[in-house]
Amino acid sequence: MSNVFIAFQTTEDSRPIVESILADNPGAKATESPGMVKIDAEGSLTVKRTSIEERIGRAFDLQELQVHLITISGHLDEDDDEFTLAWPN
Repeated sequence: MSNVFIAFQTTEDSRPIVESILADNPGAKATESPGMVKIDAEGSLTVKRTSIEERIGRAFDLQELQVHLITISGHLDEDDDEFTLAWPN
């Protein structure tokens, strides 16, 4: 199975997003570099709106990810509640 990844700028605003992704995807691994954190996962990776909202204490539109996002690898499937990266079988 191929890996997918998502990378964010390292900022205070992106920290709860990264924490949420790691909590919701137990097999995911974060690699921190100066100015960036990259999260790799085997198979798929899901970003859940509700998990981010719990950490930041307010409503969150998944489109807000774009402000902090550097790059992604994988086929993107998104709706109002989840942002999922995976490679088709």
